[in-house]
Amino acid sequence: MFLLANKNNIKPTYTNNLFFKFSTLSVLKLFGLILILNTIGLTSYAQRAINSNRQSVVNPKQLVIPQSDTTKTIPDSTKSMGLEAKVEYHAKDSMRFDLRNKKVYLFNEAVIDYQSINLQAADVKINFNENLLFAEGVLDSTNKLVGKPVFTEEGQIYKSKFMKYNYNTKKAFIKEVFTEDGEGYLHGKTIKKLGDESINVSHGSFTTCSNEEHPHFEFRYKKSKVIPGKKIITGPAYLVIEDVPTPLFIPFGLFPNKQGQRSGIIIPTYGESATRGFYLENGGYYWAINDYLDLKLTGDIYTYGSWSLKTLTQYVKKYKYRGSLNLTYAINKERDDEGSRRDFAFRWQHQQDAKARPNSRFTANVNIVSSQYNVYNPTSTNDYLSNTFQSGISYQTNIAGKHSLTLNASHSQNTQTKMVNITLPEVNFSINRFYPFRKKDKIGGLKWYDNISVNYSVNAKNTINLPDSLLFQPGFETQMRNGINQSIPISLPIKLFKFFNLTTSVRITDKVYLSSLKKTMRVDIDDDTGSMIPVIETDTISGVNNIFEYSLSSSLTTKIYGMLNFKKGPVRAIRHVFTPSVSFSYTPDFSTDSWGYYDYYTDVYNPTNEKVKYSKFDGYLYGAPSSRKSGVVNFSFSNNLEMKVPSKNDTITGLKKVILIEDLRISTSYDLTKDSLRWAPVSISGRTTLFKKLRISYSSRWSPYAVDQYGNEVHEYEWDFSRKLLRLESSSWNFSLDYRLSSNKKSEDKKGSGKSRGEEEDNPPIANEFMQEYNDVINNPDDYVDWSIPWSLNLSYSYARTVNYKYFRSLEDWGVYDSTEVTKSRTQTISINGDVSITKKTKIGFRTGYDFESKDISYTSLNIRRDLHCWEMRFNWIPIGPRKSWNFTIAIKSTLLQDLKLEKKKDFRDR
Repeated sequence: MFLLANKNNIKPTYTNNLFFKFSTLSVLKLFGLILILNTIGLTSYAQRAINSNRQSVVNPKQLVIPQSDTTKTIPDSTKSMGLEAKVEYHAKDSMRFDLRNKKVYLFNEAVIDYQSINLQAADVKINFNENLLFAEGVLDSTNKLVGKPVFTEEGQIYKSKFMKYNYNTKKAFIKEVFTEDGEGYLHGKTIKKLGDESINVSHGSFTTCSNEEHPHFEFRYKKSKVIPGKKIITGPAYLVIEDVPTPLFIPFGLFPNKQGQRSGIIIPTYGESATRGFYLENGGYYWAINDYLDLKLTGDIYTYGSWSLKTLTQYVKKYKYRGSLNLTYAINKERDDEGSRRDFAFRWQHQQDAKARPNSRFTANVNIVSSQYNVYNPTSTNDYLSNTFQSGISYQTNIAGKHSLTLNASHSQNTQTKMVNITLPEVNFSINRFYPFRKKDKIGGLKWYDNISVNYSVNAKNTINLPDSLLFQPGFETQMRNGINQSIPISLPIKLFKFFNLTTSVRITDKVYLSSLKKTMRVDIDDDTGSMIPVIETDTISGVNNIFEYSLSSSLTTKIYGMLNFKKGPVRAIRHVFTPSVSFSYTPDFSTDSWGYYDYYTDVYNPTNEKVKYSKFDGYLYGAPSSRKSGVVNFSFSNNLEMKVPSKNDTITGLKKVILIEDLRISTSYDLTKDSLRWAPVSISGRTTLFKKLRISYSSRWSPYAVDQYGNEVHEYEWDFSRKLLRLESSSWNFSLDYRLSSNKKSEDKKGSGKSRGEEEDNPPIANEFMQEYNDVINNPDDYVDWSIPWSLNLSYSYARTVNYKYFRSLEDWGVYDSTEVTKSRTQTISINGDVSITKKTKIGFRTGYDFESKDISYTSLNIRRDLHCWEMRFNWIPIGPRKSWNFTIAIKSTLLQDLKLEKKKDFRDR
């Protein structure tokens, strides 16, 4: 990766180093314009100079144009002589024309602009006799060189101390060149550009350090030859750190010199694992297919038999979509293992541009891994700590603005229980709410029937839930569950007495299953004991089954407001909102013989051969029809309490709102169809937030019925036994604190501040490396540090307590409880994470926690980052737990030289 250079830097191989991109055509155009200016426009300029400054002395050999008239533009008439655009030039001090010797001098901050070309220098001289252009800087009063030549073409900037160019022979001679290209910087002591467009460099270097005068590291070489657009050839090159040469060198270099992406070999990292042997990791090949598609193929190999193969494909189409596909297959084997473990990972991310198709959208976020994959191959801390993974692929479209269609596929898995749930496919179709009795051209107010609304939705899906070891094994398809569920809700809202809202609804449901169940009972004889064993056999009967259901509901609700104002004091107002609600729902009994949804089998184990009723759709996807009539009246009372207090921050009202109770709710229900125990337990719940950080929630259940000596509820009220209205069954408290502090002071200069999440360009191609950086952030979030925030602290505390009561009473003794069984459960955890910058470029991050119930410390880590401008130092330490390890790295930030690093570590997999 070494080529064109100056004192300290070398250029990446993909750069087109036709020095300064100083094309012959551009230079000829530039100097041709100046020649035209000398031969055509000189007289008019001289005359204007004489008229504007009568005291100036005009020498026939030279003409000085005053500063007030130093900005000139070639007239449009010059275009007829082959020029494609105007040329503008000026100098801060003056311009001198030597007519006899055909020379032009521009003094002090000379600037020449032509099309996309811009040349700036302290002094510029043009010799038309010898076809030469000279540009150089000058020494100021402090003996410092200023006004160095800077040449810009199409956004590429080149700097030097001196340059000479022959626009006839196309040759150039340049001293002390510096230019940036991609992530690298080129320096060259002396450069000669030949007539065949090739470039010879003497005493050059390449670096990714942006320090122009003294880069912190560089690869130096004595000479090189650059063939623009083809290749770069160098002699021996060696690494220099802080101007100190190192023994690291290469005997020669032969590199492609192409603009944009380039394919190449990825050098692996090496080391030793105590459990898997010596290894080479992440070595492979990168294939830059084009600017919008690439492929990265890497692998690992260990001497004890472990190996893995990884592929990463990234793609993007401007204004359409972007995404990445990551596949990994690994064989993991430790030193003392007789066998090996097979692991895999499949990750796919796809995002559609919102501008591509406004009425439809396709997204994918697939993350499927084997249960042991993250034990040996974790990509981040979150991956290692997570035991649940979810995926989803979705296509959504809107049809004529009235209908919506969604196609889904989803997956979820738990690596601890090893259970996998897959839904493939799932189809949702719905029709927006419409009013069948409203007329478009209706005149006058709406009648009550005009508010009747109808919706329609249908859901069809196929799911399977089983252990991952049985997935795709013979017969796994028998575990699939599928069906179609259609729903038509019809609703009628009515306003009563201006303050009450009455809503009546009818819901019609149709479920379609492709099979049903048939149960029979037989009796087997135990061979050992000779006893009879009842066995229920279940057969699946194929065929289309329609299950028709309906339900009725009605609800009445209102809001009551209470307000109390105070003229003085710390509290200026208290507001109470009371929301009572009463609703009724009715569901018929669908288990009667007339519906045909239930069947009977004979209990042959029972001497009377009793008939046992069962549902033919028990355990099916959308459930079985209701087996009992239900007519339930629900009561709910919600409360919200707020107050207003003085506030200096509110300059308009001088008050701020403080929520005391977000929602205190009391609810119960009464079932009209039951013959006993009709009242449901009373539920009381509430929640609030204190200090904007501490969230508190409470819930409890209270039964109105008493219990017998076995702890079972009886059809007697608690009041009759203990003169208590309700009996406590359970209660729960939950406290959660999420406290975040940070000093979010923006850095004035973020250049060289380490890796950052740069802002996304408008659908850039892969050549701009957006996708690489995006995936690097997603897969390695621990490697990214925001240096603009001096410190931050996140504190999370959670406390939950649940108490269940079971009473045992002798009914013979009035109000006397023989005993009470109390079951308590409690969880209490605290976690802390944050970071602090102890210096401007040194940051310490930490993460830890504690579980008070298990009396154990949770995942703990300590991270130290040191920004060394173009280098960075990282120290990661996990002192305890399954991932106990440490890692010390000093590396170059640029991904261009990411393998140039010093690393020492103790891996958690080596324990």
